[in-house]
Order: sequence, then C-alpha cells, then structure tokens
Amino acid sequence: MRLPERARRWLVSGLVVLAAQQLAAASWIHVKAALAQVLVRHAWSAALADGQRHKPWPWADTWPVARLRVPQLGIDQIVLAGASGNALAFGPGLDEGGAVPGSAGTAVIGGHRDTHFAFLRELRAGGPVLLQTPDGRWRYYRVAEAAVVDSRSVTAAPRREGAPVLELVTCYPFEAWLPGGPLRYVVTAMPQPAPQRVHL
Repeated sequence: MRLPERARRWLVSGLVVLAAQQLAAASWIHVKAALAQVLVRHAWSAALADGQRHKPWPWADTWPVARLRVPQLGIDQIVLAGASGNALAFGPGLDEGGAVPGSAGTAVIGGHRDTHFAFLRELRAGGPVLLQTPDGRWRYYRVAEAAVVDSRSVTAAPRREGAPVLELVTCYPFEAWLPGGPLRYVVTAMPQPAPQRVHL
C-alpha cells in the first residue's frame, strides 16, 4: 500500500526532526565531556598546589585523586574518587574498597571499556604505567599480566597486603553491544623503581 503524498511528507519531516534531535543530543554529550575534562584538570592542578580535595564543579560527588599516564599510547587521564556510574561518566575512578595508590595493597582503578579504558586492550606485558598522587609524586609500574575474570566468581574485595599493586579494570568484551555483563578485563601492574631519566 502506497502512502498519500501528504503523509509521506509528514513522515519524512518527522524523521528529519528526529535525526536532528539525536544528532544534537550526541553533540551535547561530547561538548559536556570536553568541558568536564577541562574542569577536572583544573581541579587536579588545584589539588596538587594545596593538597586539598577540589571538586571540578560545585555539585560534583567526586574529585580528582590521581593522574594516570601511559606514554607509549598517548594516554593522560585524571582519575576520580569512586567507581560509581556518576564518576565513571567523566573519567576513570578509584575504587574506594582498594588501597590508596602508592600504599601497600592493591589500588583498583575502573573505567568504561568504550571510552576512557578502551586503551587497555593495547597494553602489553612489560609496558610502563605512571600514576601521579596528590602529593605530586609519580609512581612507576610495569604491566605484569592481563586476564579476563568473571565478577560472579572472583571476590570483589581487592588484596590489601604486600606490594603497592595497581589494577586497571574494565568490562569485557570490548566490542559488546550491551553494557555491563559479568566479565571483567583486568590489567595488573607491579611497582617499579623510578627510572633515572623520566620523560613526562
């Protein structure tokens, strides 16, 4: 059955309006993300200057706690407090159940597989990872291993004893159509002494 000319025009107009609305919404998300990164970096600079917590915007429920760098991949990200959905929308988040970066135990940083932590699939054993803490010190790590684990059978409580280990965690598989799921991709990095020559 063929639609009358007037109905076809209305249908086409409606589809154009819907497409324009979706495009505007997608663009707004990117604008907000870019602005958020500027505010988050400004808050991190303030934290380095005075050692205090600085929220990136007044109503934020998170604040910068570290800076994560993977030089060979061009990664330079500010890590936020907490691994909730709100914090992870703006950057990787430090799991409050883990150790404080640089102290004994395992510090766990989580991020979304399709945004901030998409680079985890490119990390290889032996690769360097750098983490700056609020005192301005850089901590140096080397990737030891990467593994896929099932969150239903692996304990959620990170290790708290021993060397200051760093774990970077994201959902898996990277190409999954739907978010969530029980599988996690976990990169474990072990502490290293500071190199004699540092290129930050």
